[in-house]
Amino acid sequence: MTQPVSPPRGSTGKVPPMGELPAWRALGARADVRTLSLLGVLVALVVIGGITKPDEFLDTRNLQLVLTQASVIGVVTVGMTFVITSGGIDLSVGANVALSSVWATTVATQEYGFAGILFTAVLVGVGCGLVNGLLIAYGGMVPFIATLAMLASARGLALQITDGRTQIVGVDGILKLGERDSYVLGIPPLVLVFAVVTVIGWLILNRTTFGRRTVAVGGNAEAARLAGIDVRRQRLYLYLLSGLCCGIAAFLLIILSGSGQNTNGNLYELDAIAAAIIGGTLLSGGRGTITGSVLGVLIFTTITNIFALNNLQSDVQQIAKGAIIVAAVLVQRRTASTT
Repeated sequence: MTQPVSPPRGSTGKVPPMGELPAWRALGARADVRTLSLLGVLVALVVIGGITKPDEFLDTRNLQLVLTQASVIGVVTVGMTFVITSGGIDLSVGANVALSSVWATTVATQEYGFAGILFTAVLVGVGCGLVNGLLIAYGGMVPFIATLAMLASARGLALQITDGRTQIVGVDGILKLGERDSYVLGIPPLVLVFAVVTVIGWLILNRTTFGRRTVAVGGNAEAARLAGIDVRRQRLYLYLLSGLCCGIAAFLLIILSGSGQNTNGNLYELDAIAAAIIGGTLLSGGRGTITGSVLGVLIFTTITNIFALNNLQSDVQQIAKGAIIVAAVLVQRRTASTT
């Protein structure tokens, strides 16, 4: 007759119910549910587009257009996700993209060709991020105020450089990247750049010390400081990263439009913040998800495309986006209250 095996010392021998799972496993489960929910919404939108305008929406060129348009704002959203995860905000990303695009397409800059345009766009973007980072991290300014000031200044400078005119790009290397002949296996180069930025952003946020420090600063800045993290330097790096993403996005926009305009990046800050929020990044900081942010960008871009194909007015699009944002915030609050 076999003897019953007694449970290990200190164990009750009971399996914990789902509500008592370790915090990290519960958080992972919520993230999986959120990601699956966003995927479900995206699939539903694709089905709606296929039903309402099957010939136009499911056309290969239209799907390529959707991905290309998502790439520009998507790169900006990756940088915004890091900033929001740290508990900050960057309202200047749209103006940063505009300033980077017009500075990189001046006649003097175009004389240096492809490399000159790329270098200038990235340099201006990082420069704006540097100013934001210094004002916030070492100047003690509230992120909302500092980046709002940058928004106004960058827009004004972009208008001054262009004098309200569109700057046409005449560099063949730039223009060719926007043509179908440059597609790789049917994928536009802009989409490939977006994919690379997304993968790198995901790895940095989820697999590096920099990412863990970002989450720690957003969760509790004082506790992070006591743990030995240089909070001010971390915040500076984050706004530099946001500026870098804006510079890359400006270069992609130059390829897409073949020009530089002071109106580029209009309302990018709102779209990037909205995409990050509905993706699951907490506006208060402490939690961020690159995957969710990318899905948020794809959802908004798909909605815009479906509305355009069905000749619906832009005000209806904005109402729909607003409703989605409100719903996402309510879901976040409900999730936080049950934690």
